[in-house]
Amino acid sequence: MSTGPTGGSEPVDGRPGRAGPGRPRDPEVDRKVLEAALEVYADLGWAGFNFEAVARRAGVGRPALYRRWLSGRALLVDAIERSGTVLAMADTGTARDQLVDLARQLLAEYLGVRGTAGMRMLVDARTHPEVFADLVARRNEARVMAARAIVRRGVSRGELAPGTSATLVLDAVCGAMLNHALATPEHLRKVVAARGDRYAAELVDLVLTGTPGITATVTAEPS
Repeated sequence: MSTGPTGGSEPVDGRPGRAGPGRPRDPEVDRKVLEAALEVYADLGWAGFNFEAVARRAGVGRPALYRRWLSGRALLVDAIERSGTVLAMADTGTARDQLVDLARQLLAEYLGVRGTAGMRMLVDARTHPEVFADLVARRNEARVMAARAIVRRGVSRGELAPGTSATLVLDAVCGAMLNHALATPEHLRKVVAARGDRYAAELVDLVLTGTPGITATVTAEPS
């Protein structure tokens, strides 16, 4: 057994675990703790993540966390996997429409706490692979496979040119959304989020056709 940042026990194989059965769980406490866990991790990363910080952010006692999760890793994995980070990319509409929807979802995520937590994971996975490697791999594989399928379907239906590279299209779309979020100052995040649908559509059109339309870049606060 190894000791995690909570001081609790972590299984040797690194898999998350939950505490044993006890008193009936309060769904409202669960919700507050999971939200707080994601926020603490987004703010402080793995180095600053522990039961005390999460309990303080959630406004609950530490015993409530120890009754529910066996370790800090178990709590964080639960928070991430239940935070809605799986993108919805159903096969509806054209490839262009699906790419716009993908871009819109990514921007909304990157501008929020889920996106910050996701970026933290990518960094922490390099220094703490025993904690994050499996989680990052599962999360990324599902996203990449679903996103690449959009481009492949578009090619097979004749909506995209034969030989269109899924890698290049997705690098351009996903990378642009991440850059847009990172370049947005805190005081403009709500403005950018509100204009996300238009920006997503114009970006995808630029990538697919070379025609950007009216730029949606925010340069000043609205009057």
